Amino acid sequence: MKAEILAVGTELLMGQIANTNAQYISSRLPDVGVGVYYHDVVGDNPERLKQALALAISRSDVIILTGGLGPTQDDLTKETVSAAVDRKLVLDQETYNNIKQFFQKREKPMTQNNMKQAYLPEGSLVIRNKNGTAPGCIIEQDGKVIIMLPGPPSEMKPMFDETVMPYFAAKSEFRLESRFLNIFGIGESAVEDALIDLIASQTNPTIAPYAKDGEVALRITARYPKHGNDEDLITPVENEIRNRLGQSVYSNDNRSLVEVASKLLLESGMTLALAESCTGGLLASKLTDIPGISAVFDRSIVTYSNRSKVEELGVSQQTLDLYGAVSEQTAREMAEGIRKASNTDIGISITGIAGPAGATAEKPVGLVYTALSDCNGTDVKRLDLWGNRNRIRYTACLHVFDILRRYLLARGKE
Repeated sequence: MKAEILAVGTELLMGQIANTNAQYISSRLPDVGVGVYYHDVVGDNPERLKQALALAISRSDVIILTGGLGPTQDDLTKETVSAAVDRKLVLDQETYNNIKQFFQKREKPMTQNNMKQAYLPEGSLVIRNKNGTAPGCIIEQDGKVIIMLPGPPSEMKPMFDETVMPYFAAKSEFRLESRFLNIFGIGESAVEDALIDLIASQTNPTIAPYAKDGEVALRITARYPKHGNDEDLITPVENEIRNRLGQSVYSNDNRSLVEVASKLLLESGMTLALAESCTGGLLASKLTDIPGISAVFDRSIVTYSNRSKVEELGVSQQTLDLYGAVSEQTAREMAEGIRKASNTDIGISITGIAGPAGATAEKPVGLVYTALSDCNGTDVKRLDLWGNRNRIRYTACLHVFDILRRYLLARGKE
């Protein structure tokens, strides 16, 4: 089945809120054999909504509308859809009772316009809303399926999961399963080049590469009969991709790079301390998002100024004078200094020019050095990053966690 998602709301067009509903629905529908072909957004305008709905009906088997089911005058989704399919809006008594109870529990008056929400297209399957007043519904007509859901994600998601997904699962003759491989260290074009023969000859499973923030992801999707055939079609393809891309593949279960590195660190029992300059505590912030990380993460010191690098980490003033704060030599002494000061197994440092100011011809914006120090010595890596200040700092953090991940993997093989 070919699906189209039609989000209704002027606030979406104006960029006041993000259309997260479409993203969520698109990520879930393939599991029940429904492919999303189109996304549309239309404002709270009945004529434009009518035109968008007509287009959707002409080209898609399934149309899912979100938003425009509220009690106010500009909430016109039900009215527009009902007119398009020539169905009267009729009072659904159970919905009316639920709305009434909703306001009674909150000791608030039920206004007359809330009655509007209890009217639904005749003959539709009602989708109950346990978290709000606007019900949804499913209409089957002329081989098409039209579904209306409320706009607030806190209401839409449970209604979609509890009613819409089972509805399609019961109809589908097959199921789709997907696995995501997260990749860091090589770009999207290099990934595609390494896998071009697999992508070109794909049938079942299929492979789809796409870029994320500073990373690349691959989605491997296999189509299975709804009943029977438990053959694993995805793992052989994943194994071949791993053979080609090696340790650049860091996750197959949607875990982030910091989650993967943190898990390895916790499993190793090694302790870690950080010395941050250009990232200003961002590394520590991401690490402390991980539950239980205090067992291995000792501290992070933000040594932004040259004076703090000398006083807190023991970086030589001569090193700073000769090579500058953003240099291989300073990064090395920072990592060794934080490891010594904290008495940890690992010390990691980062120093760089995030911009937009502070660059020179020899040291451009995006130049970053990071170093990892342990009892066997210190390795320094130069990074030449690009983008605005936030992107450079964010990408620098990804590189640090990737360096830590690869280091711990190598130790695990010893």
